[in-house]
Amino acid sequence: MTKAIMLQGTGSDVGKTVLVAGLCRLAANRGLKVRPFKPQNMSNNAAVADDGGEIGRAQWLQSLAARVPSSVHMNPVLLKPQSETGSQIVVQGKVWGQAKGRDYQRLKPQLLDYVMQSFAHVGEGADLVVVEGAGSPAEINLRPGDIANMGFATRAGVPVVLVGDIDRGGVIASLVGTHTILAADDRAMISGYIINKFRGDVSLFDDGLSAVGRFTGWPCFGVVPWLKAAARLPAEDSVALERLTKGEAGALKIAVPVLPRIANFDDLDPLKAEPDVELVFVKAGEPLPADAQLVILPGSKSTISDLADLRRQGWDADLAAHVRRGGHVIGICGGYQMLGRTVRDPLGIEGSVLETEGLGLLDIETEMAPEKTVRNSTAVSSAHAEPLSGYQIHLGVTRGADCSRPFAIVDGAPDGAVSADGRIMGTYLHGLFAGDAFRARLLQGFGLSGERLDYRAGVEQALDEVAAELETYLDKSWLDRLLG
Repeated sequence: MTKAIMLQGTGSDVGKTVLVAGLCRLAANRGLKVRPFKPQNMSNNAAVADDGGEIGRAQWLQSLAARVPSSVHMNPVLLKPQSETGSQIVVQGKVWGQAKGRDYQRLKPQLLDYVMQSFAHVGEGADLVVVEGAGSPAEINLRPGDIANMGFATRAGVPVVLVGDIDRGGVIASLVGTHTILAADDRAMISGYIINKFRGDVSLFDDGLSAVGRFTGWPCFGVVPWLKAAARLPAEDSVALERLTKGEAGALKIAVPVLPRIANFDDLDPLKAEPDVELVFVKAGEPLPADAQLVILPGSKSTISDLADLRRQGWDADLAAHVRRGGHVIGICGGYQMLGRTVRDPLGIEGSVLETEGLGLLDIETEMAPEKTVRNSTAVSSAHAEPLSGYQIHLGVTRGADCSRPFAIVDGAPDGAVSADGRIMGTYLHGLFAGDAFRARLLQGFGLSGERLDYRAGVEQALDEVAAELETYLDKSWLDRLLG
């Protein structure tokens, strides 16, 4: 059997995604054939795998870290929240169905077979598979039928390393508490733990390590500091948005309204990396800043619902005022659909609202359709004739007069729409700002120098920095046993 290790957390957002990515890059740098795997992910930040179909954006990043093509089998079950209680279920890259939380619990045993098939597929020809759990095994109310944590680990026989986040406080109680409440068979799967996001003098935590060892008997495989390079990597899901603060003042202020079902917001990471750009994520209860020169409406898992929320926040009035002042607007995917005159959903794909008025900033109309477009794409921007690459994940067909001025030619066909004055633009192409030449030309249009920043090289460098930090701070004997 292929060697495998699984990182589970004492809670959500403890840094598992970055640690798995760092271990994958470290293993790849040592010459191993390494693959990432996450049995179940819940995120609206999706990517299109190289073999077609949707996976969590985090597993796409981890495949990049491993220097291997991404595959739908790296994340066989992806839950995409559409409402407070229900999600779309994507299995091995394709839409499998929809379910509310309680119904999904009954479906999980059926999905474990798909998970095991994909795990076997990912392990073929690999020296090591690094598995990421979801949430925490301490959620023992979800243990029956579990496929994300101990349910998978016990079925696959994969040893577990528990990750605790010291930055949020209570890490000793989190580790010891997890040990206490786990069933004996699950507890036996844990081979040790890692303390993550430590700040300051690590020797001050020596007594803490002794306490954890005394209560659990688990060895510590390392105390990892706060990894600054992780900030340059795409975030896994919208939990990260809760921590986003206003960026440093820049020559160009870009405002992004944060809607409840925001999707693929990592589209904005290349702009955030630009030194002269101030990217402001506007949260509920805050107005769109009047001094923003550009407003970007990002993707949404539920266009009609998020459009209603946009109006409840008063952002439609803010956006109209922004346009009257001469401001620019770019809508991506769901954000593009919102810019039109009407969004229709005659089959009720998104919910009970079958039609709603759009923002009316583009002369277009969108109708939702059951066929989902999922593909990686190459493109050329219409305004600048610069090459683009990205991906499409969307429902709906958009038509209208402004489509006669396409935003780009995508896979040989016109995509998107541009207003007559060129200030309002929309496209279905995710990842467009990662095109260095296009991004430079876009910023030049706002008076910035637009010096070429190699965004992808920055991500690669950040992965190497994370790997180097892990090699420094993780237990050497444990790493040598794991990586050879």
